[in-house]
Amino acid sequence: MNFKDIKDDNSISDISKTAQSISNPIDDYKIMPLNMRTSANRLYGGYINSQIKPDEINYSEIITLINRSFNNESDIFRLFQTIFENLSKKINLNFSALGLYAPDSSYIDIRLVDKTNSFYNSKILINESENILIQAFKNKKIIFTNDSDYLKLSYLKNSSTNIIPLVTFGEVNGVIIFSDNNSNQFIELYKLIANYLAMFIKNKELLNLVDKNTDTDSLTGLSNHKKLQEDLASEIKDCLNSDKELAFCIFDIANISEINSELGHAKGDTIIKEVAKKIKKNVRNTDILGRYGGDEIGIIMNDTSVDEAKYICEYLLYNLSCTMFDDLGQLKFSCGISMFPKSTNKQEKLTMLAEHALYIAKSKRSQSGQSEIVSTNDYNFWDGEALKCFAKVLTKKHASFGFNIEEELINQFHSENIVSSEHLLDVVSSLTSAIDAKDTYTKGHSAAVSRYSEALARAINLPEAETERIKLGAMLHDVGKIGIPENILKKPTSLNDDEWAIMKQHPLIGADKVLKPNKSLHDLIPMVKYHHEHIDGTGYPYGIKGDEIPLSARIVAVADAYHALISDRPYRKGLSVHKACEILKMGSGIQWDRELVRKFIIIAPSLAMNI
Repeated sequence: MNFKDIKDDNSISDISKTAQSISNPIDDYKIMPLNMRTSANRLYGGYINSQIKPDEINYSEIITLINRSFNNESDIFRLFQTIFENLSKKINLNFSALGLYAPDSSYIDIRLVDKTNSFYNSKILINESENILIQAFKNKKIIFTNDSDYLKLSYLKNSSTNIIPLVTFGEVNGVIIFSDNNSNQFIELYKLIANYLAMFIKNKELLNLVDKNTDTDSLTGLSNHKKLQEDLASEIKDCLNSDKELAFCIFDIANISEINSELGHAKGDTIIKEVAKKIKKNVRNTDILGRYGGDEIGIIMNDTSVDEAKYICEYLLYNLSCTMFDDLGQLKFSCGISMFPKSTNKQEKLTMLAEHALYIAKSKRSQSGQSEIVSTNDYNFWDGEALKCFAKVLTKKHASFGFNIEEELINQFHSENIVSSEHLLDVVSSLTSAIDAKDTYTKGHSAAVSRYSEALARAINLPEAETERIKLGAMLHDVGKIGIPENILKKPTSLNDDEWAIMKQHPLIGADKVLKPNKSLHDLIPMVKYHHEHIDGTGYPYGIKGDEIPLSARIVAVADAYHALISDRPYRKGLSVHKACEILKMGSGIQWDRELVRKFIIIAPSLAMNI
């Protein structure tokens, strides 16, 4: 919506001055028109153009804050965040980004934070020679630009930006980026921070080398996590060369944290040690073991099919079930299996998918009370429980690999082999449920808007095929919110200008990022892209008006607005059907199609009875 006190109900906007002169039926609810926002019509206008002069800055105070950050933080990304927070208090930064390069990777991993304190991840391939970030990195030169497209983050607005390579002893280990509206006035300060950060990163690398001088886990005697990953990379390479399959399995001991809490960590360590010994004794000579995590044992099974891997894991569970522990009795286990190359041909995703299967096995174990084995072949990705488990894995992986759950959901959506219209509807329903889950106050919103849109399409006697298209498009109308930060979606108060500018990106994100890559969904794009356009031309993202707005998008706009009005929000109760219809009527011919509003008001009471 577009009412100031309804921060993400983007479907109702500033009803014009003519409508404002009418006695407003919702004055008692203190809902303000959004045209009071200074940025309501500034979608691509860039960041607020406020500048700070160098003589207004207390450099001594800034250096003290930065120095304190280096002294207090040991994690690189946490240090980066603290530097940004301290610098933002003194300089009006639009965003800052840290990009780190590992010699064995083919990309620079970018972590970006903006003035709304939202975090984003992006990867820039080293071979993208036209990308100015790669040019700054390779040439060890600072690049100043006014274009942010090189970061591949759709919502960023253009502003003056410094890309500074992080160089120590002639070696580049990454870049740091500062974006402001100050015309490059603070470059010397940025260079100073970059120099210190480069030395900090180099020192961390040296410490890590010292810490990783052994490949053996001291508790279990198995390979440690680092060595297990190295072995996995080697085995994958062997499978590629010989056209063989590989299974990666993770065994998890049930309730080890409770055991540690109740009986002490010494008891927990004894159990992990005995389990590792038992597994090592009963696997094949060709299998490779390692400690994957605290209570997790990883097994690499080269030249092994999924059925063979399951059989081996079942055999291991049988042997483990014969091991009894004082005070505990028989332990329970979970096992997740992923397959190379059937599940994926990328190592990071192979381990991630094994964890996904493991989480599903844990869920099944908690229900059955028995040890469980799950492979990536055993479940439907779009099943509700599988999606929950996937979210847990992606949350865990985000810190170490930069995986992003929204990106992965979109990738899965694009790669899904749709076999029927019913299958497509199931997948779309699961995807939109995952999006709605980002905001607990809009749970079920997509399904409701789909139902209302279908009813309105039938009320104006559209053909059955068109009605079904509108039903599906309405289900996906907010799919672009998959790219909007949760702190903005869940903000309990009004959005500020920068947050609102980001929120208004969701129609384009949905159309271009989610639907456009899939040709079979192209006819749904108009509903996703244009459902926030207004009849009088004051909407977004393009400001088109009247019949320029596709009929399907006009239908979804009415349904979207209605459900937003009758739904509870943290700052107000949902309006009655009568009040909601009064608002639609007041905005007809201004924001919404007059004839569609008239038809919808007629059917609204019957829709309410079905809620």
